[in-house]
Formats: sequence, C-alpha cells, structure tokens
Amino acid sequence: MALRCDLIIRNATVFDGLGGPRFTADVGVNGDRIVAVGDLGASEADREVYADGMALAPGFIDAHTHDDRAVLCGPACMLCKMSQGVTTVVVGNCGISLSPVRMKSRPVPPLDLLGDETWFAFDSFAEYAERLRRDPSPVNTYALIGHMSLRIEAMNGDTQRGATDREAAHMQARLRQALAEGASGFSTGLYYPPNMMAPTDEVIAVAEALRATGGLYVTHMRDEANDVLQSIEETLKIGKAVDVPVVISHHKCSMPENFGRSVETLPLIDQAAAGQQVDFDVYPYAAGSTVLMPHRLREDVPVQITWSVPHPELAGRMLADIAKEWGLDPKAAAERLVPAGAIYFQMDETDVQRIMSHRLAMIGSDGLPHDAYPHPRLWGTFPRVLGHYARDLKLFSLEEAVRKMTGHTATVFGIVDRGMIRVGAYADLVLFDPDKVRDASTYDAPTRPAEGILETWINGQSAYVFDAGATKARAGRLVTRNQL
Repeated sequence: MALRCDLIIRNATVFDGLGGPRFTADVGVNGDRIVAVGDLGASEADREVYADGMALAPGFIDAHTHDDRAVLCGPACMLCKMSQGVTTVVVGNCGISLSPVRMKSRPVPPLDLLGDETWFAFDSFAEYAERLRRDPSPVNTYALIGHMSLRIEAMNGDTQRGATDREAAHMQARLRQALAEGASGFSTGLYYPPNMMAPTDEVIAVAEALRATGGLYVTHMRDEANDVLQSIEETLKIGKAVDVPVVISHHKCSMPENFGRSVETLPLIDQAAAGQQVDFDVYPYAAGSTVLMPHRLREDVPVQITWSVPHPELAGRMLADIAKEWGLDPKAAAERLVPAGAIYFQMDETDVQRIMSHRLAMIGSDGLPHDAYPHPRLWGTFPRVLGHYARDLKLFSLEEAVRKMTGHTATVFGIVDRGMIRVGAYADLVLFDPDKVRDASTYDAPTRPAEGILETWINGQSAYVFDAGATKARAGRLVTRNQL
C-alpha cells in the first residue's frame, strides 16, 4: 500500500547520525516524525524534494551555546544556527542562564553576555518555559541552569567568598525546582569571578539536586591552562559525588606554555570514562571568546574586541591597535573599553584537531549571538567541521563528523528520538552539498552564512532555505532530558 506523506526527500545520501555507513534512500515525513526510510517510489507527498547527490543528516545539535535570549527573539535571531543546519541548541552553559533570577541592575560579567537586566526577568524556569511555549522558538531548546545565576541571587551579589550552608541550600532548592519544571542539568563557570570563589564542596552541595533526576553536570572548568589536569580531576570528583554524567565544556589547553598538553588531558579523560560517564564538547577554532577581562591579558595572546558598551565603534578592532592609538598600555585600554567582549587567540591548532578527533568529542559552537562583532564560530562551526576538517583535511570521515554533531550528542544529553534518521524519530533534518559545504565566516567578516547548507527542517517544518533565509516557522520545542 502506497504511503501518503507531507514531505518526501528523494534519493538522498543518508547519514544516520549513529556513525553507520552512508546509504541512498528516500525519507518520508508526516507531521513532526519520520515515517519511512527506503524506496518510496510508489508513495506521494504534498512536497517532494529531489536530493540526488546531496547529503541528508539529522539536524545538528549544538552542544554548547549561549542562545538563552536568542531563542526568545524569533527566526532572525536564530538564522546564525539554522543556516548551519542546527535544529537543537543547548542553552545555560558556563554557569550563565536567564533563569531563575530577576535582576534590577546590569548583571556582572560574564552574565551580561546575555544582555542587560531587562532580559533577566524570569523568576523561575517555569516562566522561561512558558515564554517558549507561548512564543515558540524556531529551534528546539534544551536548557541548563547556571550556578552563576543561582549564586548572584542566593548571595545577594556578594560572591567573592564561599557560600554559607544556608545559601548553598537555597541554590540547591532553586535548582531542584527548575529541574522539575523542565530544565535538564546544572552548569558552572568556575573560571569566572562570580563563581571562582566557590569551593568544590559548594558545587557538590548545589549539584546534589541532580541526583534524583539524573540531570547532567556541565562545566566551564576552573582552569583550562596550567592547572587543566587538576580541573579535570575536580570535575570528575563532582560528578562522582552526586552520581551524574559529566560534560566538560569547550575542552582546550590554553596559553602557549600549555600547547600540546592534550596528550595528557585526553588519556586522563579516557581513564575516567572507564568508571563514570564523562564527555566533552569542542569548537573547531584555535581562538576563544568571552568578556574582556583586563586583569587576564597577556602580551603573547592577541585580543580582538567583539563589543564595548562605552566604545561600540571599536568592535572588530585589535586591542593592541586601540591601545597604540590611545597612547595606553593594553590593560589600561581594556579598562577604558569595559564592559566589553573579546576574542582571545590562545590555543594551538594541533590540540584542537586532537581533541576534536577523540571518540567522546561533541561539537558545540560556544557562539555569542549578541556580540556586535562575534567570533566566526557563531555562524561557521558545523559547516567548518564538515567541510574543512572532514572533507578537506580528512581528520575523520563525514559519517563520524555527523555523529559528533547528532547521535552522540543526543545520547550524552538524553535527547530522545532526535539526532538520528530512522522511522519514528523526529523530523529534524538538514540537506547539504557534501562537495561544497564550508564555513564562510571569518574573523574579519564573522556573520557570513555558510555555503552548501541547502535546507533545514525542524519538527517536520522547513525552517531555513539556502538563498531565501529563515522561514516564518516557529516549530521549536523545549526538549527535556530522557523525555519525549
């Protein structure tokens, strides 16, 4: 009996998202689900897409984003992701989340990466989830709760010390409530001033709320430079203490004196993975981006400004050039620019490739969507992995590249029925040209859309079409760990 579908993508080269070999097939969609994979020559559809020679993969899952605010702002705000084939974003990373906290004044860095106090208006995760339900995002949203946000509230902004038992209990209760309301994990940013004074025992006390739900512990570790091994050990200790899976955010070995140390960090992670669940995400660039921190500047790490409240006209300029024009040293120039954001050229390409190639690696953009002059990873991460690293450098197969962006990520985060192409899975899909896909964004022109991404579908609806841009669809949903 012939099947009638809403959509059939015909004769595509299918990547299943699980690392299996590519195969040629038709894929049929009804509503928000895949209903058939195979020869659908006898079937018809309201819309048929002929994909001869093109690759069809599960929609990419961005394992590390700061899209908490962007998902509330409509298709234009998420074009940077949908144009890469991203269909699900993990928000609330690095200890930074829009909920559950209300603020009356500008949040301290790096919370201000999400905007000023007007955006911190959700007193509970339930309020944030309701906003997503009432005004849906074009992409699926998977949410973590940030330690920094909890800490600012519980400690009334007095964060340059460890929390008291009472304050830690308050944070734990807030986290437990948020998990009950649809959040899926807890993130920390122990590198940053609002969190760096938190001892390990405080983090464990707050993370205890995860035990009953099986939520994830996700961390921007305390140090990614000289003390990177100690920071990995601390991360593993926290995960073991509350018996939950661990995700190390944007794994790297920072600063020139640590170049090459991924030959130490990866075996340590491998050894730990034999006894507990630990994974990590990585972005495919040798530069990172966050807020501008004058006290952490170094002469051997070039810095590019991405935004500045007092000097917005200087976004995109190198700090050294600004300092020279002003007749100041870089630290003094940076102090004049803050609040501000920056790109730090602080990693080694060999480490980036070694980390990205590892079996546990997921791909996360760590893009900052509200920067005036963002890091190119915001627009280029996923096509860069497909084109530059998989196709051109042959660092790994295209099947493995897709797995790192889809099935593996879905498994780690407990995202059910996504990240794979099979009957019954949600119809989150991306069609791309494997010969032409590449990132077009650069440090000089960071907002150029990728090439070779032809169409992106989210829950069965077309969300992005090459040369036409974002559609009006808002088919995204709040995705919760281990739930349909």
